[in-house]
Amino acid sequence: MATTGRIESLDQFRGYTVAGMFVVNFLGSFDATPVVLTHQNTFCSYADTIMPQFFFAVGFAFRLTFGRRAQAEGLRQAYGHVVRRLLGLALLALVIYEAPTVADNWDELVLLGPLPALQLGIKSWFQTLMHIAVTSLWILPVIRSGPMVRTLFAIGSAALFAVLSYWFYFAWVQEGGIDGGVLGFLAWTTPMIVGTLACDLVLDGDSRRCVRRLIGWGTLLMLVGWLLSCGSSLYNVGPDQAVAADSNLAEKWAADPVWPSAERWATHTLRPIEPPFVPPPGPELREENFWMMSQRSASLSYHLFAAGASLALFGLFYIVCDGWGWRLGLFRTLGTNALVGYVLHGIAGNTVGRFMPDNSPGWYVTAGFLLYFGVTCLFIRKLEREGIYLKL
Repeated sequence: MATTGRIESLDQFRGYTVAGMFVVNFLGSFDATPVVLTHQNTFCSYADTIMPQFFFAVGFAFRLTFGRRAQAEGLRQAYGHVVRRLLGLALLALVIYEAPTVADNWDELVLLGPLPALQLGIKSWFQTLMHIAVTSLWILPVIRSGPMVRTLFAIGSAALFAVLSYWFYFAWVQEGGIDGGVLGFLAWTTPMIVGTLACDLVLDGDSRRCVRRLIGWGTLLMLVGWLLSCGSSLYNVGPDQAVAADSNLAEKWAADPVWPSAERWATHTLRPIEPPFVPPPGPELREENFWMMSQRSASLSYHLFAAGASLALFGLFYIVCDGWGWRLGLFRTLGTNALVGYVLHGIAGNTVGRFMPDNSPGWYVTAGFLLYFGVTCLFIRKLEREGIYLKL
């Protein structure tokens, strides 16, 4: 495949991901929504597959566009351009993700102190856009490296994240952190690096080998992630130790969430047959731990499984889009202006959602979703016709 022009499968894959984001971000707060469309942080739901797909697509495009820019403008200009754009994306994240009110008056703020106040802000700011910006900066030194170097970089980042989680970070991010918190970039490196490797496969030009590797390696990553998640069954507890559903979060954590104690290995029986899209039996009977698939704690099992799912799914898009010539206009519109979609969908969702209580019946939730989805897509389509794109 040539290295110039757009890759249709990437645009369509990214458009599908944006559409999926619209679905889960709007529906996730309503009681009538099926569990699989909500973030649970105890297993990998459909909602949990969306964010890793963004990182996969960013990694793919990062590898592709950086190489083109380096050839056209030189390395120094290419690196400077990337750093400026990523800092701009981080600034946008600071504007979009509002920090909570840390104090109601000056005396409370003084009593709280600067570090605790800043910590509250940091936990709010590190969401999708900030994670993309920081993770992209993190992998920038190896973006031009060979596949082995990038793979080892991802493994090293994941290992470092596991060590830090064992040391102190699991408890820190569980207390109000979002999507892995301030050190989440170490975990989000996995799907982003996998995206860069997918780019290499597509640009290699051998379509059959590309499809085999996309789907084959994607399946293998999902299998490894699933096997790691089986360790979460070591944290099962009996009915007499069950944690009430309304207990605070800290009471649900295991005392040894990252490295199971010898007692757990001696007294618990692994029950590996737990499909990733099905909630574990009796979540109140399992202490929260680092091995369950959790987007909040950015667990390794979750990122490996979701990265593999992204890789395999992109393989299907590669077949039907670049192989069979299939296109969907909606996915093209959303995929070529994804950042605008991200910004607008939050505004439209908040506007429509104000008229929809959490316990609204299913028909009302469906009607509200269709209104929100339609309005958001119409805005993005209008910008597309006017040639207006937001790219950071």
